[in-house]
Amino acid sequence: MDEMGITRVTWRKSTRSNGSGNCVEVADDLAGKVSLRDSKDSGGPILTFAAPAWRTFIGVVKAESRWL
Repeated sequence: MDEMGITRVTWRKSTRSNGSGNCVEVADDLAGKVSLRDSKDSGGPILTFAAPAWRTFIGVVKAESRWL
């Protein structure tokens, strides 16, 4: 992803963030992509996934968390 594109996105923290500072921020207003970054290092590395792959990941995590 180019640097100009990533500066125009809206980053948000999880609604389950507990304020401890150990958070992941998500930008999902990109065309067909979802990006993640560490909230403590907003200038650090960014992971980017295809939106369908991200939806699959979230679906699996939600399904598995029911058993915890």
